[in-house]
Amino acid sequence: MATAGSGERWSLAGATALVTGGSKGIGHAIVEELAAFGARVHTCSRNAAELEECRRRWEEKGLTVTVSVCDVGVRADREKLMDTVRDTFAGKLDILVNNAAQLISKPAMEFTAEDYSRLMATNLESCFHLSQLAHPLLLKTSIAGGGSIVHISSIASVMALPELTLYSIAKAPGRLLGTAADDDQQPDVVRDGE
Repeated sequence: MATAGSGERWSLAGATALVTGGSKGIGHAIVEELAAFGARVHTCSRNAAELEECRRRWEEKGLTVTVSVCDVGVRADREKLMDTVRDTFAGKLDILVNNAAQLISKPAMEFTAEDYSRLMATNLESCFHLSQLAHPLLLKTSIAGGGSIVHISSIASVMALPELTLYSIAKAPGRLLGTAADDDQQPDVVRDGE
């Protein structure tokens, strides 16, 4: 968590952030750090009970975090999530962190078509689609340097790992998504990267 002196140097007071997959792991840590630096954060997860427990603990710590259930692998859920974020933050978003991911571990020849569709929808399509949905909100950013989109990557995106073939295939394009999208946007308004 952010240290006491770090608030003097870094502040996200007044900033808004959406972090997908924030109920555990890296996403949970990102939610806590952004909120500790003063950002108002919204996060989502597929697990309602886990998400509510996190929300309660964040509230006890005095962190400003709102939550909603969302399966980022489902297009309609992503659209509903962005509607919630738009309403929660009055039409403005400063930071999007595409963190949610799914991992299925098995030998390459045992993956099914359903495994492929699920991993691609969650690990790749969601990042692209949420970035598109967030873009109009990010253009209204209030923080110095413009809005930011962060795609959480993995070592599996640069090297093959045993029994993680589809995960690697889904994560590798995400490395380019940030770079390519950044070239397409007004860099003084929205930054996109991994």
